[in-house]
Amino acid sequence: MKILFDFFPIFIFFIAFKFAGIYAATAVFLIATCLQMAIYWIMYRRFEKMHIITFVLGLILGGATLFLHDVMFIKWKPTAIYWGFACVFFFTQLFNKKTLIQSMMESNISLPPEIWKKLNTSWGIFFILMGILNLYVVYNFDTNTWVNFKLFGLLGFTLAFVIIQGIYLSKHIRNEEPES
Repeated sequence: MKILFDFFPIFIFFIAFKFAGIYAATAVFLIATCLQMAIYWIMYRRFEKMHIITFVLGLILGGATLFLHDVMFIKWKPTAIYWGFACVFFFTQLFNKKTLIQSMMESNISLPPEIWKKLNTSWGIFFILMGILNLYVVYNFDTNTWVNFKLFGLLGFTLAFVIIQGIYLSKHIRNEEPES
């Protein structure tokens, strides 16, 4: 259910694009993101970092798209998000004792430190490649193809990567003996 809530603005963007075009879809996306944040605040009395990042970048790049009437700003948004995440993964690895992925997942699984580092690095590289792939589609295909790719292609690659990570992790998870 959470994944549907997290992707709600993207689905709304896709539907609005199909019926009304890129500029209407961008405006609807901004409204949906605001609504998403408001609902989350009402439910949990806090904001989720991913929602804030999506909202801020959407507001800046989506606002520029609407104000300047130039679709390239909204098309760059996924790349900006992916490259921002890549930076976070790499910088936390350099400046913290624990990697970002370890901080997020260690309460659920136990892995050797070198595996946490490989996992964190692989996510950073994945996000860099996703940003590059988005730009490839932006500059080599029409807007309709990009919108379809944004919803189905980027999401599909992410799900495939998560499955591959799961398979990799299953080989390295330490079994901890229960205490007597």
